[in-house]
Amino acid sequence: MTISLRALALAATLAASAPPQAVALNIVAIGASNTAGFGVGADNAYPAVLQALLRKKGIGAKVTNAGVNGDVTAGMRRRLDAAVPKGTDIVILQPGGNDLRFFGTKEARAANLAAMVHDLRARGIRVIVYDPNPIPPDWYQWDHIHFNTAAHAKIAAILAVQIEASVKAPAPSNKP
Repeated sequence: MTISLRALALAATLAASAPPQAVALNIVAIGASNTAGFGVGADNAYPAVLQALLRKKGIGAKVTNAGVNGDVTAGMRRRLDAAVPKGTDIVILQPGGNDLRFFGTKEARAANLAAMVHDLRARGIRVIVYDPNPIPPDWYQWDHIHFNTAAHAKIAAILAVQIEASVKAPAPSNKP
């Protein structure tokens, strides 16, 4: 089969006029065991599922899972700079329930969350706090603490819609 020069020229013209691929999004998910994927594995945890969903939608995303089993918001706050490298576009904070489970207070949890959001925004990073309340009972594994595979898929789908909407939103205009 031979391809004519005209067909090659047409293909080259179309390739040159095709829209460029979107710049890859660097996303970091910070949390405790539910972010890490306790009981379902990292491949089924919402960060990995989110990355796959975004890529299916044509959004070049790299989602880093920075979940640490047993962590509390004070620990997340301490490791924030190390977990969120320069070049991160979005951070998903999923604080979980360990603060209250391990004798912390609602006030300290809220203060840690507010401080993390403030610090990330000061670095020019978009923050999504994913902290549903109440959590549907059918989202839990046998221990009534950790999310099951279906819940991770639902969380990823919810986050994908939010991220896709922000990526496709027109840039704000600086015109008066």
